[in-house]
Amino acid sequence: MPRTHLNHVLTFAAAATLTLALNLGACARQPAPAADATADRVARGRQLVSIGGCNDCHTPMKFDAELGMPVPDMTRMLSGHPEGAPDPASALGGHDIAVIGPTFTSFRLPFGVVYPANLTPDKDTGLGGWTEAMFLRAMRTGRHMGGNGRPILPPMPWMTLAQQSDADLKAIFAYLQSLPATRNDVPAPKVPDGAMNAIAASYDKVLARMKGQAAR
Repeated sequence: MPRTHLNHVLTFAAAATLTLALNLGACARQPAPAADATADRVARGRQLVSIGGCNDCHTPMKFDAELGMPVPDMTRMLSGHPEGAPDPASALGGHDIAVIGPTFTSFRLPFGVVYPANLTPDKDTGLGGWTEAMFLRAMRTGRHMGGNGRPILPPMPWMTLAQQSDADLKAIFAYLQSLPATRNDVPAPKVPDGAMNAIAASYDKVLARMKGQAAR
């Protein structure tokens, strides 16, 4: 092969190799569409959780001396009522509808004491064992474990969440699953069986009313 022609071939090969390397590098730098979609869903979920005030109950409060006011303890973000933390010290009196405990994560209501759940993806004490379908059904029905568990108790506003689109509920779940898992065994609610059954029956009526309104 003539030297001039060989030089052209080598130059072309080098250029092709460089172009391939640059293209591969660009592909490596670009996130896959699935990764983009997941990131967008998590970002949307973070926004909805913030707007919905989930931290107000599910993140324990602590007193900030510098600010002179209680603030959420973000080191325990969305991990629920701290294991071993005290219940509200006072009894309901007069026209009280609730007495709130010191970390703002325990509520003495007319039917008993309830505690916000651990929403982090810890497998033993949080939502780590939940699937997306279970979460959606729980929010739609007001029942734990995908509609098969006990009622999700007040003051949790599940009826508001039940109005959200599937896309928004999936975004919320994706965000919660992206959080660091915090092991925190929230105690069971101190609610008598009779009151629990009455709440479940009232939820059935609420769901029937919601379905009726949707059908109009």
